[in-house]
Amino acid sequence: MNIDSQAMENILLVDDDPLTLALLATTLRQAGYTVVTAVSGLEALVAAEREAPDLAMLDIDLPDMSGLELAIKLRDLQGLPFMFLSAISDAHIVETAVEYGAVGYMVKPVDISSLMATLKASLARAEEIKRLRKTESHLTNALATGREISIATGVLMAHYRTDRHTAFDIMRSQARSQRKTIREIANAVLSAEETINQFHTAIQAKKKNV
Repeated sequence: MNIDSQAMENILLVDDDPLTLALLATTLRQAGYTVVTAVSGLEALVAAEREAPDLAMLDIDLPDMSGLELAIKLRDLQGLPFMFLSAISDAHIVETAVEYGAVGYMVKPVDISSLMATLKASLARAEEIKRLRKTESHLTNALATGREISIATGVLMAHYRTDRHTAFDIMRSQARSQRKTIREIANAVLSAEETINQFHTAIQAKKKNV
């Protein structure tokens, strides 16, 4: 089999059958992939944290936990995309795998040509998911940052009866002088405002009790 020099993705291969594990690992390595193997769910979790693979290929039946359980852990803990290998061709299992977020599903014994095609499609889908998550994360951070700065600017405008440009310019100057980001200064303003409001509430309550 020719080695594809462009295929350098790291695959986490998990199967408790030593023969199947060895065959698949050898095949994938010959195709140019980096392969990390594991024979149990716990071993897979440790390997995933250590190696940071691009995709996990999981057997449905494992000795310490099901492949579905392992998939959830890998997804929730590390955001790792996964596909399943199973000796059972069951519509319900396939449907469940899709619901869990699997990017691929193959029935054993695996046909090598089908395996490579499915793997490439799964890796493409995994890369798409990673890009979407990264974009979503950046968007969330940007929106959060913009919201915090906007609110903090409004707080300064209200307290010091100034315009928005002046309030923002003051925060930017403070950020430069303190070697902090504008977001950090905005958070400090909001934190101070919250503390003042707490004191105000406490003082008002005390006045009522006098």
